[in-house]
Amino acid sequence: MTEGPVAITGAGLVTPAGTDSDTTWEALCAARSLESGDPEPLAGTGAWHSLRVPPLRPGQLTGRGTARTDPFIRFALAAVDEALVQAGLDPRSWDGSRVGIVVGCAFSGVTTLEEQHRRLDRHGPEMVSPYLHPRSLINMAAGTLSVRYGITGPSHTVAAACASGASALGLGKTLLDAGVCDTVIACGTDSAVTPLVVSGFARMGALSEHKGPDASRPFAADRDGFVISEGAAAVVMEKPAKARARGADVLGRLLGYGSTSDAHHPTSPRPDGAGAAAAVEQALAAARMTARDVTTVNAHGTSTPQNDQTEARLIARLFPHGPSVTANKGLLGHTLGAAGAIEAVLTLRSLRSGTLPPIAHTERADPDLPELDLVLGSARSHGGTVAVSTSFGFGGSNCALVLDA
Repeated sequence: MTEGPVAITGAGLVTPAGTDSDTTWEALCAARSLESGDPEPLAGTGAWHSLRVPPLRPGQLTGRGTARTDPFIRFALAAVDEALVQAGLDPRSWDGSRVGIVVGCAFSGVTTLEEQHRRLDRHGPEMVSPYLHPRSLINMAAGTLSVRYGITGPSHTVAAACASGASALGLGKTLLDAGVCDTVIACGTDSAVTPLVVSGFARMGALSEHKGPDASRPFAADRDGFVISEGAAAVVMEKPAKARARGADVLGRLLGYGSTSDAHHPTSPRPDGAGAAAAVEQALAAARMTARDVTTVNAHGTSTPQNDQTEARLIARLFPHGPSVTANKGLLGHTLGAAGAIEAVLTLRSLRSGTLPPIAHTERADPDLPELDLVLGSARSHGGTVAVSTSFGFGGSNCALVLDA
């Protein structure tokens, strides 16, 4: 195995801010609040705000069967389409046996499962769709991508709760490092703004009860929970030499990643942040970097009291030199299994453009947290080249990515 940086040559985004990378990036930098999605799933739960992906543009996603897939599959397809176009790759001409797919997802086809369960209750088993399982199994985003693009190499699905998307990029790098693949498509996707999922989070007290569009406020003094959201992100990863040989425009590089488990609690992070810190330290070591090389951190930043407190202490301890800190969930909400991949794409965009988007809706940092250089109010120019993006999930899953541009 030859470890080293891998080149990212294409990226795609599907988020509540837009169904492509440019639209999402512009909204993130402007920090303009997004309107709540369909309020029906929130009825009676005590949560008042959710974010939905807007309808895909006409012609954005074509092909037989794409319109009737579960949203978590459809979002992945659209994000990968955009990434492949940007990478300048034509699946009709590649050796599919040398291409791998890694998809990160937390909830899979829960929209389809809930719809079909209602049909079962109301009309009986004979009315359950024969497409129930092809539309809902957690590996079916990867399976559908394989069929659509003629990919016959490794196909993996990573389920690491809210660290799934970041973990997908990490596993994709591992496949390239091992020489198993020449190209890897890594994707994070989730669509779980449904009555059952929202009710479960609400019963845990994890969702914000704020009624306005500024409900997600990472690291703010008045934060009270996260805003549930949905979306997908995809990247095309290659060995740098291969990307150069075909004249590809390299958006940035994944230098290293780390993955650990807290072994502490089903839903709460370790108060001392030891597992999360170990993931960051692993990622830096794999990247052959030190903490002082990091100029910006894209924080997990869920806007929940406990997570933000633990993470703020972690950042202050690991990075005493005070790199800039942003958090995309202020605007986009928490896209669950897609979050880490979305934030990796946005981190690359930030490094490449020299612009740090602000933490939307956070006007005043919590004075009880360690002092961090939070990007508040408006976008900020940034001359650094190395970033860490962190993702943490239920079950004690921790993942950190080190990226440069």
